[in-house]
Amino acid sequence: MSKGMFNKKLVGSLVLAVLLSACKSTPMVDKPAGVEDKSPSSSSVKQADGNADTSGVKEVVIDSNANNGNNPLNDPNNILSKRNIYFDFDSDAVKAEFRPLIEAHAKYLVANGNAKLILQGNTDERGTREYNLSLGQRRSVAVKKSFNLLGVQDKQIETVSFGEEKVTPNCADENCHQANRRVDIAYANE
Repeated sequence: MSKGMFNKKLVGSLVLAVLLSACKSTPMVDKPAGVEDKSPSSSSVKQADGNADTSGVKEVVIDSNANNGNNPLNDPNNILSKRNIYFDFDSDAVKAEFRPLIEAHAKYLVANGNAKLILQGNTDERGTREYNLSLGQRRSVAVKKSFNLLGVQDKQIETVSFGEEKVTPNCADENCHQANRRVDIAYANE
């Protein structure tokens, strides 16, 4: 083997080694979905009367066999009847303003071990179909992780992404797009 041929192979091997080390990837770590706290103070929120509200969820009636027979999930005066968690554009971070809603549903699920829900991730129609399916799934998983942190078991929660399939058609302004960026809470057998 000639000296020139040896040098070319050596240089080629070195270039290949440098390129491979530059392309080395690091293992993905399952990063927990963040719960974004945008409140003025995480310990207290001013009410309309000026007093500080530090209680989070006030009271959640979870007895579905109450004397009046009303299901708290369907009572419009109960926080459990609220079923939408909204997101910022291109984000899967759960906003702090939805913490009481998630806490109330978590309390209900912990108290009713047989109750199951489906978290349906949705997006607006901007972006590719594939990206929107992925973003919808990330949103539903972020809400699921919030439930898990509050003691809800995995077996009680299913996540699904509809992506842009359930959008309000022909959105022309940001308010319309905002309404499409959400996770819907749907209880099984409802």
